[in-house]
Amino acid sequence: MAIAEQFAGLEMDKLIGAPLAAAADASTSLANSTADFINRVGFDSTGKVRNVAFMYQKRSVNEDGTSNLDEMKVDVPMLAIVPIPNLQIDEVNVLFDMEVKQSEKKDTSFDMGASLTGSARIGFIKISVTGSVSAHSSNTRSSDNSAKYHVDVRATNHGTPEGLARVLDMMAANVAPSLVGSSLKDGNGQDLSESAKIRAERLKALRHDISQIETRLSAARDTFDGNVARLKKVAISQLNTYQAALSKKLSGLDETNEADQEKSDAYSQVMSEISAPWNNLQNQAGDLIKMLADSGETSDGTTVSELFGLKELNDDKADKYQETELYYKQLAAVQKAAVEAQGNVSRLETELFDKKAEYSDAIAGKQLPAQQP
Repeated sequence: MAIAEQFAGLEMDKLIGAPLAAAADASTSLANSTADFINRVGFDSTGKVRNVAFMYQKRSVNEDGTSNLDEMKVDVPMLAIVPIPNLQIDEVNVLFDMEVKQSEKKDTSFDMGASLTGSARIGFIKISVTGSVSAHSSNTRSSDNSAKYHVDVRATNHGTPEGLARVLDMMAANVAPSLVGSSLKDGNGQDLSESAKIRAERLKALRHDISQIETRLSAARDTFDGNVARLKKVAISQLNTYQAALSKKLSGLDETNEADQEKSDAYSQVMSEISAPWNNLQNQAGDLIKMLADSGETSDGTTVSELFGLKELNDDKADKYQETELYYKQLAAVQKAAVEAQGNVSRLETELFDKKAEYSDAIAGKQLPAQQP
């Protein structure tokens, strides 16, 4: 049989394609297994994230020698603490070897001989002839066929998928312990006497009040700083309009002309007179607002305080800042908001000072005022 005929019956598409198709089906099955695990373990029947609650105790020492024994709770997503089965087929190798060996051997030998009885003389020479003939033939033919079919599949667990890892990171960023309950103990973690417990409870309430006031004060200061920044921004915008107007006038003058030179000097003087109070407002806006708040000056949000001493450009001269100017109303509104924010800051600072003084007196053993219901 010819060598080509040896391969005629082989279905190469099935030999190579079948393992690859099986690997593709296996990959789909593995992906479905991962998705099923995430849905089954990570979410409850309503589609909400399944969490695991961890409870623990945290002890902290107070300034008065007592301690707080806090019961803490933290909810952790289930998917964040269990390994995610994410087996994936990384490599499929199909190896098919077929070896055909065919050989043919043919040996042929031929011997010929003859013997003659008789002799002849040629002159003084005697000639004799001897001959023999023999023939031998042999043929050898052999063939050897062998085939190897090997499929190598490599799969590894790729761990948590990238998309799920990002989601878990976002969830973890919002995970924080929550206080379930708290009890007061002495410095050694033992129960307090009734009188000591009453005193400790009052001190604890004062500490809580101080913490709350500090939080509100921080927010009030942020609001004040934001209003001061807005005030500066409006002031810059108003000043820019005056500078642009004077620059336009200066650009139309001829510096070689004596009259124009005098106008140029006058415009520069006016610009300096106008710019000075506006620059002062930008540099000391916070202090000026505090002065307004401390002075008790009230504003309905439509009037800019004369404390700023602002000037406007009127007929090429510096004049008192009037409500007809472009940014006047906006400046007045921001000024009012900033003064109110500073008033809130001052009130909270006083409240915090008084509360800390009360707490210090309590630590020193002085008589505490009656707690407000």
